[in-house]
Amino acid sequence: MTTPSVLFVCVHNAGRSQMAAGFLRALGGDGVEVRSAGSAPKDSINPVAVEAMAEQGVDIRAEQPKVLTDDAVQASDVVITMGCGDACPIYPGKRYEDWELDDPAGQGIESVRPIRDEIERRVRDLLASLDVRVAG
Repeated sequence: MTTPSVLFVCVHNAGRSQMAAGFLRALGGDGVEVRSAGSAPKDSINPVAVEAMAEQGVDIRAEQPKVLTDDAVQASDVVITMGCGDACPIYPGKRYEDWELDDPAGQGIESVRPIRDEIERRVRDLLASLDVRVAG
C-alpha cells in the first residue's frame, strides 16, 4: 500500500492551508505525505496562525508559503482547496474537497482559534477517511 498524499491550497498559503498541513503532519506522522501551496502566496506565514497552532503544540514557524504548481497537484492523491476558486488545476483521478473556512488574515487570536479548531476537526476526519491512524 502506498502512502496517501494530500495537498492543501489557499490563496496566500499563509494561514488556513498552513494550519491544515501542520495538523496533518502532527496527527498523520509518517502515514501521510503533506503539501501546501497558494495561488498567490504571501512572503511569510500569518503570525496569528503560528500563535494559534503553537497553543495546540504544533509548530509551523519554519514553514514558508509556496506557489501552487501543476506538479504538486499531480503528485497528490487528495487536493483540498480553501477559497482559491478556479485557481486550482483539475486532474482526473484526484480526490478534490473544498473546505469553506473563514480567512484568518487580519484576524486576532480570538477569531483564529475557532478556525484552527474546525481545521483540526476536518483533518482528523480526513485521516479517518484515508484510513491513516492518528499519531501519538
